[in-house]
Amino acid sequence: MRLLLASALCIFLSSSLLAQLQLNGAGATFPYVLYSKWFDVYKKKTGIQFNYQSIGSGGGIKQITDGTVDFGASDGPMTDEQLALARQKRGTDILHIPTTLGAVVIAYNLALPKPLQLTPDVLADIFLGVIKRWDDRRIAAINPGVSLPSKPIVVVHRSDGSGTTAIFTDYLCKISNYWKQRYGQGTSVSWPKGTLGAKGNEGVAGQIKQTSGSIGYVELAYAEQNNLPYAAIKNYAGEFILPSLSEVTRAAESMLGGIPEDLRASITNAPRGYPIAGFTWLLVPRKQSNRAKGKALVDFLRWALTEGQAYCADLHYAPLPKSVAERALKKVSLIELP
Repeated sequence: MRLLLASALCIFLSSSLLAQLQLNGAGATFPYVLYSKWFDVYKKKTGIQFNYQSIGSGGGIKQITDGTVDFGASDGPMTDEQLALARQKRGTDILHIPTTLGAVVIAYNLALPKPLQLTPDVLADIFLGVIKRWDDRRIAAINPGVSLPSKPIVVVHRSDGSGTTAIFTDYLCKISNYWKQRYGQGTSVSWPKGTLGAKGNEGVAGQIKQTSGSIGYVELAYAEQNNLPYAAIKNYAGEFILPSLSEVTRAAESMLGGIPEDLRASITNAPRGYPIAGFTWLLVPRKQSNRAKGKALVDFLRWALTEGQAYCADLHYAPLPKSVAERALKKVSLIELP
């Protein structure tokens, strides 16, 4: 009888501790819609609570480097220099665990009868400020039969450190040598004069929505939530592709052979599919300092990479290709508990 009572007490105490456990994270706004769903569902299943600050990928990288959160989140992988700094500060490597795929869409505020079509060179020159008006002959030439307004183009971009910016500028660097040399790629870049900055995907979407004649880049889910139209982009194969989950998956699958061992992969300007897409990652210390939190994080990651993938499509994210999910699970198995 005493043994039964002791066992029951142990089970009660362990479940109570689990229910009180909170995992703290910070970073990307790009996957926030999906992560919010995951955190809510997983809390109901396990009692684990999540405190996630949607502050942008740059903030997520900084906080995981400084050790102020249990996990970071970014749509742009950490650079070699950032990984070295984190290793120096934390005494452990930071693992990149891909969680889902998403499209960075070119949203705009124009009343057009059908989706705007943009070629890579025209898109780059719009963001460079070379093309300044919507009725420019180069835009008109690739949108036959569409009456374009005679009004100035207002470019909207992220003002905070952003993985969405990292994906978009990665694409711009691949299709415009001038952009690559002048502005480069990263979570934060120096934008051409005359552009508008806004914080977070939600901020950019809101700015586009309230600014007639504006154009900017946001994750697909935010464009859908705000009823913003978005452009069909001419891809590497010469097809005008509207962003969709199937086209993001097609882009990823065409790049599977080039994904490195550490899973820090770029899939922009892919041979097929929608050309401005990317993975998003959770950033996790390989050596955990707290056993209970570390185990809870490992269990959550395993759930997110398996059962959790079923929630992606309804929220406008593409599930990971099977081979990538399997490789991500192997990365999770490398996490060491004290």
